[in-house]
Amino acid sequence: MAAGYLSDFGTILLFLIGGAIFILIGLFTARLIRPHRPNAEKLATYECGEEAVGSSWVQFNPRFYVIALIFIIFDVELAFMFPWAVVFGRRDLVEATDGLWGWFALAEMVIFIFILALGLAYAWVKGHLDWIKPKPILPTSHSPVPADLYQRVNERQYTVRKKEETTV
Repeated sequence: MAAGYLSDFGTILLFLIGGAIFILIGLFTARLIRPHRPNAEKLATYECGEEAVGSSWVQFNPRFYVIALIFIIFDVELAFMFPWAVVFGRRDLVEATDGLWGWFALAEMVIFIFILALGLAYAWVKGHLDWIKPKPILPTSHSPVPADLYQRVNERQYTVRKKEETTV
């Protein structure tokens, strides 16, 4: 092995160590330079410029998470579509393959958008996008046993007998 040779993993390790040192130096320098004068106003909870009212441990509506998740999915879709559109818009790439590249790229993006639209339609049909959920409809059973018989069985009080001890 040559004396100045580093493997690819060694190069990556040097970059990681250099990045960590760079961050630590920045944090240490900021700690030395910044003023440290805490007071009640600075230590108060910040809530978008408003005075905090009550505890911060409140119930958060989980429907916000569903909306945020769907937003992120379509935001990522746009992040994938932009480079695709840039490459798909290059006439030299489309002409170099007799138009085959262009049709392949178009079919690929149509399939991608179709899968995302299918997921959105599924969430819509299942009611995950409805802000006010409808009351659940309880299924009814058609049994030959009368319903009042079930009610009488449920109302009956049963006595619990103690288990007799046995000696061996």
